[in-house]
Amino acid sequence: MQTSLFQNSMRILLGSFMVFAGIGHLSFLRKEFQAQVPGWLPDEESFMDLVVISSGIVEIALGLAMISLTKYKIKVGFILAIFYVLIFPGNISQYANGIDAFGLDTDTKRLIRLFFQPVLILWALWSTGGLKYIINRANR
Repeated sequence: MQTSLFQNSMRILLGSFMVFAGIGHLSFLRKEFQAQVPGWLPDEESFMDLVVISSGIVEIALGLAMISLTKYKIKVGFILAIFYVLIFPGNISQYANGIDAFGLDTDTKRLIRLFFQPVLILWALWSTGGLKYIINRANR
């Protein structure tokens, strides 16, 4: 599926954000990301740290794939979109439990953040040509 220069630029930007976030999971933002581990998971610190480290590794891998695996960009876009769906419960948990992290220190800020997850999903699909692929398949 052909994508425009702008789409490719946005795909690389999203991939770069993912790599940065993944590095943050493994280092300087580790405690902040622990605050997003859903409350229905075990709250033992070592388990929460494992979740954060694991998701950081996945984010780095997906970010690098977004940047470099252009031949498979639609598949990578779908995988990233699914990843965003899978981590959304952490954002909901942060809102529902009033957990402060990443400067989200009010219910209003945490609620507004929830609306950005669909934007990330659409960004992953649009920038890789996945959204056009879905539309083309639906019109058959």
